[in-house]
Amino acid sequence: MPPKRQTASASKSKARPGAKSTARHDGRRPDECRPVSFERNFTRHAGGSVLVSFGETRVLCTAMLEKDLPPWLRAKGPGSGGWLTAEYSMLPSSTTTRKRRDSGKPDGRSVEIQRLVGRALRACIDLSQLDGLTLFIDCDVLQADGGTRTAAITGAWVAVADALSAARRGKLLSESANVLTGQVAAVSVGIVNGTPVADLDYREDVDAHVDMNVAMLGDDTFVEVQGTGEHATFSARQLTQMLGLATSAIRRLHTAQRASGVEWKAAAK
Repeated sequence: MPPKRQTASASKSKARPGAKSTARHDGRRPDECRPVSFERNFTRHAGGSVLVSFGETRVLCTAMLEKDLPPWLRAKGPGSGGWLTAEYSMLPSSTTTRKRRDSGKPDGRSVEIQRLVGRALRACIDLSQLDGLTLFIDCDVLQADGGTRTAAITGAWVAVADALSAARRGKLLSESANVLTGQVAAVSVGIVNGTPVADLDYREDVDAHVDMNVAMLGDDTFVEVQGTGEHATFSARQLTQMLGLATSAIRRLHTAQRASGVEWKAAAK
């Protein structure tokens, strides 16, 4: 099956009448994301494989469903559900200077990010529908220009949707199994030169006084809000502004995910 490339419109947002335009170094408005695209079926063997691009950031996200369980869950016996686990890594050439490969044990940053990816995906998965099965998510950064963890979460959702569709076609899951209960996507926000902005690239991330990563479901509830005053503190008003930027950006990312061509529809309320 040939790869399908979908260039998303997540970078677009309507300018508010009378709104002040504060251009960034790349010309984007404060609320504007970088161009986002999903190239599905990027590899042959994974049930779901997506090359997701946030601007110059590229992450290969794969999802594979297998008859396997972690020992602690297997010990509970049949009928105890399934599991989803995630791994994250960066290729040596993904950064401007060569990044040493993780040898045996991932570094602290990679462990933190893969746990975040796993939590975000499990928030929209009904694990009881995966009895005896594990969804393995692998996110490999091919090129890093900021926002690799948020790109990984957003792309992994598309890969999971494709993997579950493949599992139904292969009779590993029943047609009636409603495993994927919602959407999740993520974006970075921060304060750069005193201005709250969405989807920071590397240059902005380095200069940001405040940096925050937000993961949100399709019903506008938050899975994760990670905020740090890197070089300055931030007020409640600024926090509200950043969450507002993140909410609007992630809604557009949800739209882009659905537009990528995945076989998924929200359950009727």
